[in-house]
Amino acid sequence: MRKNDVFLLVLILLLAVFLRFFRLGEVPPSLSWDETALGYNAYCIGLTGKDEYGKRLPISYFASFGDYKPPVYIYLSVLPIKIFGLSEFAVRFSSAFFGVLTVLITYFLVEELFSNLISQYPNILVSLISSFLLAISPWHIIVSRQAFEANVATFFIVLGIFLFLKSLRQKPCLLFLSAICFVLSLYSFNSSRLFAPFLLICWAGILRKELWKKRKFVLGAGVLGFLLLLPLIPHLLSPQGRLRFKEVNIFSDLGVIVESNRRIEVDQNAWWARIIHNRRWGYLRSFLVHYFDHFKTDFLFFEGDINPKFSTRDTGQLYLIEALFLVAGFYFLVENGSKVTWLALSWLLLGLIPAATARETPHALRTLVTLPTWQIIIGLGITNIAAWFKKEKIRKTFYFLLSTFYFLFVVYFLHDLFSHWPFEYSGDWQYGYKEVANYALAHEEEYDEIWVSGIYGRPYIFFLFYQKRHPEFFWEKGKVRIDEFGFYHTEEIGKYKFGSFDLSKAYGKKVLLVGAPEEIPEETKTLYEVKFLNGKTAFVVGEI
Repeated sequence: MRKNDVFLLVLILLLAVFLRFFRLGEVPPSLSWDETALGYNAYCIGLTGKDEYGKRLPISYFASFGDYKPPVYIYLSVLPIKIFGLSEFAVRFSSAFFGVLTVLITYFLVEELFSNLISQYPNILVSLISSFLLAISPWHIIVSRQAFEANVATFFIVLGIFLFLKSLRQKPCLLFLSAICFVLSLYSFNSSRLFAPFLLICWAGILRKELWKKRKFVLGAGVLGFLLLLPLIPHLLSPQGRLRFKEVNIFSDLGVIVESNRRIEVDQNAWWARIIHNRRWGYLRSFLVHYFDHFKTDFLFFEGDINPKFSTRDTGQLYLIEALFLVAGFYFLVENGSKVTWLALSWLLLGLIPAATARETPHALRTLVTLPTWQIIIGLGITNIAAWFKKEKIRKTFYFLLSTFYFLFVVYFLHDLFSHWPFEYSGDWQYGYKEVANYALAHEEEYDEIWVSGIYGRPYIFFLFYQKRHPEFFWEKGKVRIDEFGFYHTEEIGKYKFGSFDLSKAYGKKVLLVGAPEEIPEETKTLYEVKFLNGKTAFVVGEI
């Protein structure tokens, strides 16, 4: 690398650090229940070596609410929580940190991809631009500022791909490290368990000649990966391992079968009707609809994911200015027709499959594994359009104007991110639990029981987290019920009762109520209120 390139890469990394760590504990304005569960389980591991339910050093999963969370993020959070304490910043630290590392690895990945497989692209410039675009990406910034396992899984996939490509040219022993990275991605996020095997099979086909020359290392890395996966396989084959997929997948939609049977009946059960109206065609159509949802312009350039946890809802997953360069990048990539074309396109297209099998699409989190392919393709579009301008002065003018427009888009996005997004959508992060948990802790000796509504979902984990309860407190005083579907429901912890209010059980007791305004009985004496950042009342605390 030239000194100028090193300097620019350092600037890009500093920018990535700032955009991911600035006010990390405040924006988003509070922890969601999943973030809180990740943090509290890491806290438990750090104190006792056991998860919140007392299982020692889980390898395959953490039971959590019954959604059986992959273990990697929790273990990565143990040290930050030890250093910074049980806080929002500490819980999100690993996501922000590995988000920055993904920006760094993207530079070396793009350089490796283009310098070794094709030669006509100015690979250093594409590497810097791709890394820079990921650093300022709305998609990546928002996810990196929250405790999402998907962000860590994406880092391991990007690093695994880089090591995979590096091993083909220089050091075949890097295949072992690549295998470890891919396995770690499987232990990090559910979507990776579908994507990573598909990608490896596809790339093995594309690069079969290169891999055959290093077949001993390929075999060794494959054996290593299989051995590392052995603890996870029983869980993947278990009902618990399939629970999340069964909950969200499109193939459990009985409406497709009902419509198929209706059409066959209308056609008088003819043999040809059973073929053309077969439910499998219906599920295929549903899959394709969900798949191509991810190419909608509203999702990519205007509004982003409908879930405000993944988008400010005022900027797309990509910047609008990138639309032209994305199309141009696709054109130049396909026109080239080299192995790079198939490697990049297969990464992007296969990365959409896990999300397309789910009912909620387009989905920015389940497709996070497609990053940074979008930025790489956009980078190709930018550099190739710039190459059209033969005069250096015109080319510099092009880059100046492009930088100016990018600056305006980024400033608009950041203003929205820090000034409007937290206030408009604070309720989506269950804002207010920190305040009511601390209030209840300060006054719990004054009451016989404390009732907490479950209207916002999973209230017990917030009280354990924000009150910094030792896991032994939960093990000794917690009452947990597992339903027929395998989900865990914590109904009480000592004098704390979670769920709906039954005033008939309050007779003769002094009870503190914590709930939404509409849940609090009229005869309740109001003691404290917590409002969402938009001014709407989130919680009312009262006594009966």
